[in-house]
Amino acid sequence: MSQDSLKHRAIELLQHAGIHLDGNAPTDIRVHDERLYARVFAHGSLGLGEAYMDGWWSVSDLPGFMTRLLSSHLDEHLKTLDTLLAHLKARFVNLQRGEHAFEIGKAHYDLGNDLFKAMLGKRLVYSCGYWANADNVDDAQEAKLDLVCRKLQLKPGQRVLDIGCGWGEALKYAAEKYGVSGVGVTVSQEQAEFARELCKGLPIEIRLQDYHELDERFDAIMSIGMFEHVGGKNYRSYFEVARRCLPDDGLFLLHCIGSNGAPAQPDPWIEKYIFPNSMIPAASQVTATLEGLFVVEDWHNFGADYDRTLTAWHANFDAAWPELSKSYDARFQRMWHFYLACSAAVFRTRRDQLWQLTLCPRGVPGGYRVPR
Repeated sequence: MSQDSLKHRAIELLQHAGIHLDGNAPTDIRVHDERLYARVFAHGSLGLGEAYMDGWWSVSDLPGFMTRLLSSHLDEHLKTLDTLLAHLKARFVNLQRGEHAFEIGKAHYDLGNDLFKAMLGKRLVYSCGYWANADNVDDAQEAKLDLVCRKLQLKPGQRVLDIGCGWGEALKYAAEKYGVSGVGVTVSQEQAEFARELCKGLPIEIRLQDYHELDERFDAIMSIGMFEHVGGKNYRSYFEVARRCLPDDGLFLLHCIGSNGAPAQPDPWIEKYIFPNSMIPAASQVTATLEGLFVVEDWHNFGADYDRTLTAWHANFDAAWPELSKSYDARFQRMWHFYLACSAAVFRTRRDQLWQLTLCPRGVPGGYRVPR
């Protein structure tokens, strides 16, 4: 197709989403390089994201623009070879075992603690906050950490495992507020070093370790924002690790993003630039791999809160950019904007969810009372 034909097709598709070319609305797109149309039709979301990084197009309200695209399902018109390859790789190749397990740490979480300190707020908690009674991201994150501890029914003297402990904030909170000791495992060297310093003086051990190696007893387990990096081929072994580390009446809190749709469909742009080897689980995958291992005591969805969390992170990132720009270039800034905007739109349109599952190997004797 000629460039004019591709442009005409793009205009028609965008009109279905209420988006106009060079219009006056905040969600209207401005094209700075006419090669954009061919790039997007050839490479779908990967082409759209890379073109944004290269400055080929802009929009005043990027999260709003992406929300309109997803709400109108325009992404379904752009199924390309890149999408197919990402799907096939996720489905048939185990990208989360062995040395691959550490790739996400090197590619994303080791970017620099300065970036995440600036973006995340008071605590380095890189997962959805709980906004039920909060009006800022710091309070929402503290509310989330407390919700996790209450759901786990933590008591002084208990020993807690955090699978994918990040920068150690959840274990620190649990130790200080609930009097527990704990072990955290992560595949990020940067996170491990930071977490050890953060938790200094507390009865907490931070390990740079693949969770598959764990085989010791804990009173409770939490895993916050890590399951997305486990991969479908490893879900069963993940839950088997948690089961062998818990007593029959122990509790396991799994906090993760979840998909409404079929499994193993990673976005090619996210896969390439943000979270390599990641996979959003489908409910069907989770329930199938839990069979015979855990009773599901509670399944809590507060996915809409992720939009507010991401919006707050976006604002923090922009406020810190004058300082961050000394370490990161303008292309990285556009990449990060695209990442945060796309992610916010996914939750705003309820494409993806945020789940907290509370699990018990044999079920809580007498029943489990759900805290909210």
